[in-house]
This record gives sequence, C-alpha cells and structure tokens, in this order.
Amino acid sequence: MPGPLIGLKILDLTTVLMGPFATQILGDLGADVVKIEPPEGDPVRHLGPMLNPGMSACFLHVNRNKRSVVLDLKTVEGREAALDLAKDVDVFITNVRPAAMARLKLEYEAVSSVNPGIIYIALVGYGQDGPYADRAAYDDMIQAVCAIPSLIAQVGDGVPRYVPLAIVDRVVGQAAATAILAAVVHKMKTGRGQYVEVPMFETMVPYVMAEHLSGHTFRPPVGEPGYSRLLATSRQAYATLDGHVCTIVYTDKQWRSFFALIGQPDRFATDPRLANLSARTSHISDLYADVAAALKTKTTAYWIDALTENDIPVMPLHNLLSIQSDPHLQAVDFFRTVEHPTEGLMIEMAPMGKWSDSAPDAPLPAPTLGQHTAEILQRKAHKHEN
Repeated sequence: MPGPLIGLKILDLTTVLMGPFATQILGDLGADVVKIEPPEGDPVRHLGPMLNPGMSACFLHVNRNKRSVVLDLKTVEGREAALDLAKDVDVFITNVRPAAMARLKLEYEAVSSVNPGIIYIALVGYGQDGPYADRAAYDDMIQAVCAIPSLIAQVGDGVPRYVPLAIVDRVVGQAAATAILAAVVHKMKTGRGQYVEVPMFETMVPYVMAEHLSGHTFRPPVGEPGYSRLLATSRQAYATLDGHVCTIVYTDKQWRSFFALIGQPDRFATDPRLANLSARTSHISDLYADVAAALKTKTTAYWIDALTENDIPVMPLHNLLSIQSDPHLQAVDFFRTVEHPTEGLMIEMAPMGKWSDSAPDAPLPAPTLGQHTAEILQRKAHKHEN
C-alpha cells in the first residue's frame, strides 16, 4: 500500500476508540497494521447501528486500513503467536492496563526480549508513577478530572455536562500517533527501540489549562484562573432572523469593520472597551452581547455574505445532517460513498491531508473479525519453515 509510512509495521492490541483511532491514522498513511482481537472481537464491533453482526458503524470508522487476526492471549498458544508476530514489526501498541499485560506476559520486557528494537506504546489512563495508576479510565472520567464539565457548567446553566464527543479518545489517539512517529524517527537515528507511555489524563490537561491557567500561571498569582474570552457566556452561535450564524470579531480591523457594517462607524474610535486586545478581553461578554443584538436583525444569508465581504470570520451553524451536505466538503470529496465487501454501500470519510508525493492509496475496508488470521499466521509459519 503506498503512502508516506509504507514499510512501517504495527502490531495493534488496542480496542474501543483511542488506540484504534491512532492506528487508523497511521494505516491511512500507509503503515501495515495488524489488529489482534480476542475471540469475541473488539467491543466496538457490537456498538451502535450495524447491518451484520460485529460490523457496527462505529467500528467501520476507526478500523479501515487494518488486517484482523483473532488470538486468545490468555492461552499459551495465543501469547506465543502474538510474540511471534511481534518479532517482525516496528511498533507494538496496547491500551490494556500494564498490570493486565504483565499477567498475560506481554509487557515491554517480554516483547523486547524477542524484538530488542521494538517500539512499545502503552496507552494508559493515568501516568503509572502516580496514585491514579491503577484506576479505570474512560473518556467521561478524563473529561471530568480535567475540569471540562465544570467549564461547560460555568458558561451554561450550571449543570456540569460532558462534551458530546469522545474528545479525549480522539485527542489522545492523535497524540499517540505523534508519539509513535517520534519514536520511529528516534529509532532511525539511533537504532534503538523503547517503551513509550501515553497517559490520557496528562495528555489532556494542557489542552484545558494552557489557556485557563491564566493569572495562576505566575507565582504569586496575578489573577484568577480562566480565560475570559473563552468563558464569556455570550460566546455562542448567534441567533439571526431565520436561524443562527457563527462569527468571531477579534482584531482591530474586524471590530472596526463590524461596527461600520451595523451603522456605528465611530464606535471603534470612541468606545474605550475596544481600544486594544486587552481591553476587549476584559469586556468581552458585553461586546459579544452587542454582536448578538445586531445579528438578530437580519438573516443568516445576509450575515454570511456581509461578514465574508468584510473579511470577518463567519460560518453557518451545521447539525449532524446538514454537515453531510456542506458544499466545501462536497467539493473536496470528503464524505465518500464506497462499497464495503460485506456491508455494501457506506459513507467513508477522507483520510488526512493532501500529499504532492507519496499520496496514500484508496483505504482498505475495515476487516471482518479474524478475516486475516489464517493468511497471516500461515505466512508466518511458512517463513519459519524456509
């Protein structure tokens, strides 16, 4: 399979979303990913709408460009088969808790004993040197301990809700893909593999706190935590005469243009709250409220045209249906109708990026459970015989 990562071999012992998302990113870019599944399969195979057992929509969207091998790692034969496969790969990735991997005798020491140059990636909930090391971790738990629901409560109705996305799994999955590539580059330079731990909690905290540490960045603090612009209660999609529109007025030029557009051309020069970025940030809730009041007076189409003409960022507010008909995504062929060998016609989302050289080929469809077990194990056995 062509692509910038052609030749990179990954043995994938991850399930659910975070790990499979990481390995799909790499598979999309040309890596050869062999997914090891238990006899019952990845749990996500059975989660959500499906046409055939074990082939849920959720599974299809995070497991393309992989081959599936079924092994019962709790048996001696399954463990030995996994170690045999590990001998010939560059990367071994797991999101099974380290203690469980040790019980399976598939911890780093065991795997590196058969492949000293292996890059062993352990996706964990919490760094293994801290008191949370053995705790179970799910997306919601990490959102909570990172204060995300508290932020939502602060700007909403006071109820600490979770972001309605598996946002932690996606962010940490992307971080894991980055860590793998960094370890590959290190190995290219030094010839050495290594153990890499990617914790969900510690990976997510900077995504929240880089802005919201705010005045608590300094010692002693020079203000309260929390970035006021992001916490402005009026920072939201704005109602128009016939719907909603999303815009952000940020720079001097944009604020000047906006007030001129709504018939207040002198406002920028005369309102001290607009004098500079710091002043605007201090009064951002009131200023966003003024924006909201103005946008209610005309239609969504008017504002998209008028704000775009004045180089003020603006986009329509999509829902889960309308985004599928977005003209930009249609133009770049993002939502593609493809035919899966067992599931028939389905929507597939485009792989990442555009490449002038080494462009990845059309993705391989997500595999059925154990689809490649015989092929890969027989090939491995034949290789040993020769």
